[in-house]
Amino acid sequence: MKVKQALDFKVPDTPVDEDAASERGARARGRLLWEATRIFSDKGFAKASTREICHAAGLNVASIHYYFGDKAGLYRAVLCKPLEDLGEDFNQFDEPGLPLRESLRRFMAALLCPWGQDELSTWLMRLHLREMVEPTPDYKDVMVSHIQPYHQRLVDLLARHAGAVKADDALHQLAFALVAMVQDYGMSREFMQVLAPTLLKGTRAMDRVLERLVGYGEALVEHERRMRLEAPGPGAASHERLRKRTSR
Repeated sequence: MKVKQALDFKVPDTPVDEDAASERGARARGRLLWEATRIFSDKGFAKASTREICHAAGLNVASIHYYFGDKAGLYRAVLCKPLEDLGEDFNQFDEPGLPLRESLRRFMAALLCPWGQDELSTWLMRLHLREMVEPTPDYKDVMVSHIQPYHQRLVDLLARHAGAVKADDALHQLAFALVAMVQDYGMSREFMQVLAPTLLKGTRAMDRVLERLVGYGEALVEHERRMRLEAPGPGAASHERLRKRTSR
């Protein structure tokens, strides 16, 4: 999935709706989102000017209020839209009948593809990195509403395959490790291109990267399962019985 297409920040030049007013509104909203993403990623929420965003979008200063309510509403829309679109790719990664390898492949592929491959995705990556350093009040709400549900689904999936009776901190750590492995190919792409110039080159490069990441993920889950089996206590045997039932 190409991020620029999926986010629909730029509206096609050719009208797709007979309602001209609706089409103009969609174009205006798309231009605001596009320019706001660029400016917010460069300056941050506090230093970005609504006047500058409207000017860059070729719209009057009342446009943000009309389409988003205020500056904070526009910023929240910029943060949420890519996560909402990314959520479509996460659908059904945790189906009970799927082998672990296929579940990991679906989850990792959704995370791996978007970041750092074009102008827009670079802005979005920079914006989310800025939030980690200079968090805004809205970001925690965005994480709770848009990220936490998928994180919990991943943890529940890992619990099934690691033979855990219920989710615990070790499974949260495992989930963080799996996500971090994939996200680093967006966050550290420029470093990778310096340190290993040929790694990400070629039409099949990301397919090869994904294949290895899935294998690494399987190894981490297997390591967690073995740690639980070797842990002292009566729960180890029941963990293994649970794993066998869920892997059938």
